[in-house]
Amino acid sequence: MRAGLSLTSAQKFLWVLAGVASLAFVWLLLWSDYRADRARTDNDPAFVAAFELTDHQGVVRTEEDFSGRWMLVFFGFSNCPDVCPTTLSEVAAVMDGLGDNAARVQPIFITIDPERDTPMALAEFVPLFDANIIGLTGTPEQIAATSETFPIFFERIEEATAPDGYTMGHTSHLFLFDPEAGFADSWPYGTSAEEILADLEERI
Repeated sequence: MRAGLSLTSAQKFLWVLAGVASLAFVWLLLWSDYRADRARTDNDPAFVAAFELTDHQGVVRTEEDFSGRWMLVFFGFSNCPDVCPTTLSEVAAVMDGLGDNAARVQPIFITIDPERDTPMALAEFVPLFDANIIGLTGTPEQIAATSETFPIFFERIEEATAPDGYTMGHTSHLFLFDPEAGFADSWPYGTSAEEILADLEERI
C-alpha cells in the first residue's frame, strides 16, 4: 500500500517538474521574442521622411531624390514674421559652416501654406537665405499627407492684421534625417547655428 502511494507521489512530482520545465521553455521563447522586438525598435528610426511635392523650380521631388544625403527639413511659410526667417537664417549659417561637407547635406523648406506658397512664391523666398535650400509645396491634400508622415502640426489662424487676413501656427522644430531618410534628430526653435553645426558634424 505504501509502495503504491510512493509511486503516485513520484509520478505527481515528475509531472510538476515537466510542467515547470515547459513553462520555463515558453518563458524563454517569449523573452527572446521580446528582446528581438526591443532590438528592432531601438535600432529603427522613430519615423521616416516620405513626401511627393513640387520644388520651387516646378520639379516633382520625393525623399528618394536625396538618398545618400542628410536632410535638414523645416516646415513653415513665406509670410511667417519671425520663426521661419530666423530658422532659415540658422540653416544658412549651418550650411556655410559645413564647408566641404555641405554637399552631404540637403536643406529643405516645406510650406504649410500651399494656398499662397506656390513654386513661384517659394522661388523668390528661399534663395534669400541660401541658394542650396530647396522649397517644396503641393496641393493642400499633399501637404496634409506629408504632415502626417513626419509628423508635424499646423493650423490656419484668422488674424485681421496679417497678410490676406490669416497666419499659420506650426511645429517650429528643425528636423534631421539620415542618408536613408530615417529620423535622426531635431532641434527646437531658438537653437543656435553653432549648436546645430556641432551636432551635425559629429554625425556626418
